[in-house]
Amino acid sequence: MSISMNGLRVYVNEGITEPSGPTIFYSRRSNGPYYVWHYEATLGQWRFSRMPRTDVAPKPLSLASWKNLPPALQAKLAEHYQE
Repeated sequence: MSISMNGLRVYVNEGITEPSGPTIFYSRRSNGPYYVWHYEATLGQWRFSRMPRTDVAPKPLSLASWKNLPPALQAKLAEHYQE
């Protein structure tokens, strides 16, 4: 993942396959909280919510490649994790 935001990781759920690519992503910076990101088509934008730590463990998450993230999500992540 080539990104300069310190400690940011973006994940996908390996157990969910979508024909047009993932529309749900998870993010975490360093040891901070996890966030779930989903595309809300009716609003035409990416939305997020903070996840309780207990909801994260059972999900089979794997690192997502920054270059494979939708550009609009990249922009929202950069905005959310501003230093």
